Amino acid sequence: MRALRSRFLPLLARHWQWQWQWEWELQGGVGVGCLRRAPRGLCGEAREAEEEEAKMESIMKGIRGDNAPCVLDLDDSATVGGGVGDTYGEDCATEEQLVTPWTVSVASGYNLLRDPRYNKGLAFNERERETHYLRGLLPPAVVSQELQERKIMHNIRQYQLPLQKYMAMMDLQEGNERLFYKLLIDNVEELLPVVYTPTVGEACQKYGSIFSRPQGLYISLKEKGKILEVLKNWPERSIQVIVVTDGERILGLGDLGCQGMGIPVGKLALYTALGGVRPSACLPITLDVGTNNEELLNDEFYIGLRQKRATGQEYADFLHEFMAAVKQNYGEKVLIQFEDFANHNAFDLLARYGTTHLVFNDDIQGTASVVLSGLVAALKLVGGALADHTYLFLGAGEAGTGIAELIALEISRQTKAPIEECRKKIWLVDSKGLIVSSRKETLQHFKKPWAHEHKPVSNLLDAVNTIKPSVLIGTSGKGQTFTKEVVEAISSINERPVILALSNPTSQSECTAEQAYTWSKGRAVYASGSPFDPVEYDGKTYVPGQANNAYIFPGFGLGVVMSGAIRVHDDMLLAASEALAQQVTQENFDKGLIYPPFSNIRKISAHIAANVAAKAYELGLASRRPRPKDLVKYAESCMYSPIYRNYR
Repeated sequence: MRALRSRFLPLLARHWQWQWQWEWELQGGVGVGCLRRAPRGLCGEAREAEEEEAKMESIMKGIRGDNAPCVLDLDDSATVGGGVGDTYGEDCATEEQLVTPWTVSVASGYNLLRDPRYNKGLAFNERERETHYLRGLLPPAVVSQELQERKIMHNIRQYQLPLQKYMAMMDLQEGNERLFYKLLIDNVEELLPVVYTPTVGEACQKYGSIFSRPQGLYISLKEKGKILEVLKNWPERSIQVIVVTDGERILGLGDLGCQGMGIPVGKLALYTALGGVRPSACLPITLDVGTNNEELLNDEFYIGLRQKRATGQEYADFLHEFMAAVKQNYGEKVLIQFEDFANHNAFDLLARYGTTHLVFNDDIQGTASVVLSGLVAALKLVGGALADHTYLFLGAGEAGTGIAELIALEISRQTKAPIEECRKKIWLVDSKGLIVSSRKETLQHFKKPWAHEHKPVSNLLDAVNTIKPSVLIGTSGKGQTFTKEVVEAISSINERPVILALSNPTSQSECTAEQAYTWSKGRAVYASGSPFDPVEYDGKTYVPGQANNAYIFPGFGLGVVMSGAIRVHDDMLLAASEALAQQVTQENFDKGLIYPPFSNIRKISAHIAANVAAKAYELGLASRRPRPKDLVKYAESCMYSPIYRNYR
């Protein structure tokens, strides 16, 4: 091995103009050697080879043109925004420039076809097939990426069951990464429900049965004390976004344990497709601390630990080790998104690590931001300001209290009133009825700010008739709880009631779009968490909006990454809401929509990212300097492109 190292390292350093250092890592008790790029000056052989480098540069200029920069020589300041390491210059190059399909060595032949990052299937041209030893490994036809896209969409549309479409998309992601993302970006409105809610819920329920290849990292209690070592097993070093779950509260489906991995995988696919964060910078993680789901524990196909959930100090210590290991391995600026943790853990984790790590809880903060945006847009249809309305929630968990707090913050910002006063415009109903001050001693800590002075009310219908809200928001996780009587009651109080049935998946929605429009006689301003088809009522077509977190978190994440933010601040969430609301056009309002169409999601995400980054700079939380002059254009330039590259 030493002989190989002494022979080949100088050649690599000279001919590729890179400095390299050889690293040994202990993996599973076996020493594994690998090349890593090192800072200039570490490699003595490279310094001695300046004349040969000059000759090689002269040759390369003849190939790429005198004025074209060499993508291999671009420094980090010229790479993808936020320090997402574009190590090999793939996204810095123009589409005409050639890139090298590097793994540990130049990928060729059989291995190249099985590397999803570089595989192009039948799109490899004749020269690439010759150069990379692909002759005979592919049929002779050479087809474009566009034709591949049409073929796969045709095949996916033949499937009758959404889960079949989901599995086909996951297979594509594992086989051809760029084609997967191009397909998702170009057909986002059709495929978003396939790769995420509602289909991802069914996929998580059946994850053990459909599991074929691991995606992301599974960190179980067996790895306690070794979590840093587990993180080092992941091949990518420049991670910018982690989505992590412990699977205890997957959508409205409850405790799915280790099978909740479908959520981080799906979320990160949207980070890339909708927000443009490079896939190599994304890491899905499931923390397996057991499950209390007896059905799963008795399922022969279950893929997780077969034990009851860890709680108390054991759970806290495990999470603390994980958070410390992430920071040690990936640094201060990796965004850690908590996903689908149970209420009693979600709030504690956000409070505990919000001041020490760059953390974000999409169920609490992302949902709040997207709902606030919808309410701000809805004012164009119902009139008044946020402070002029009264809000009633069914559900007082992560989503409900998170949305309520952000609404109160925005009302406080607009009116300059104390936030305690602003909270009095917002009422919450949980499983025991209206949250009032007489219940304060028995309430969980995150519900206490919403315990207002009022006589006890036991059910939602009585709460509507008593509180007389103009906005009804469902975050209960229970379907069909906005009954006909409830919708008729709020419609009798308001000319245009705002009804947001946010629980996912579709089966758990508090009411359907058809029910909302029919029972309100076409007067409701309606949006849901999962998609519903347009509704015909009384000769008019109503298009329901979707208050989907996918509007917010991809652009929010991009803004955090490209600014190098070191913490998440509530004002950054308000900035994201404001940017999204500004993207709703008059044409959308004319259809009754309070959210823009997903077909423009990348443009929307760029504006959200710019607003979030601007707020991070304003608050002094951004570490990437200097600040770009045009943040929207900078955000667009940072976005990952799924177009195939041509290889040397």
